[in-house]
Amino acid sequence: MATKIYIVYYSTWGHVATLAEEIKKGAESVDGVEATVWRVPETLPEEVLGKMHAAPVREEHPVMVAAGQLAEADGLLLGFPTRFGMMAAQMKAFLDSTGGLWQAQALAGKPAGLFFATGTQGGGQETTALTAVTQLAHHGMLFVPIGATFGAGMFGMDEVRGGSPYGAGTFAGADGSRTPSDTELAMAQHQGKHLATIAKNLKAGASAAAN
Repeated sequence: MATKIYIVYYSTWGHVATLAEEIKKGAESVDGVEATVWRVPETLPEEVLGKMHAAPVREEHPVMVAAGQLAEADGLLLGFPTRFGMMAAQMKAFLDSTGGLWQAQALAGKPAGLFFATGTQGGGQETTALTAVTQLAHHGMLFVPIGATFGAGMFGMDEVRGGSPYGAGTFAGADGSRTPSDTELAMAQHQGKHLATIAKNLKAGASAAAN
């Protein structure tokens, strides 16, 4: 059976949605992996979103209305913009609805990674990941950072670059006008491949142990 990777995100201006697509490409570059991109429900009214100049939602990414669907995945990648160094409220609201999964420990042992977007360089590229790890810990999931596995792309000083050892990232600019750079997109692809490989190996190991 295919290893299922669910990429679940919230995006205001479209930056996180773009990273999600690149992560999907990376995950599906691993043989035997099937990746699906989902978006979490919006919590703000259209009037407010209009004033924020929010990007149109990507209809090709279905809404994950039922948090219980997370249990179907062999690995998870959660993406969101930063709000004062933490995940956006829309993603937090979605994760707050996973109490039943927590009670059953249905996500325990699943590998999970994080990716994010911030407005500026001091906007929380690392604190957002650190504060989000608590969500994974309470579910018993296995946090899979990318570390320095992206190689030279982690250390370049010739350009502004989002992302960190905690996960892929991008800068949106204070007004949302900046688009993800080639390096940021490549890091996102790498993260998808990295987590998918680990999820596939864990699934194969569990299957072998069961036999």
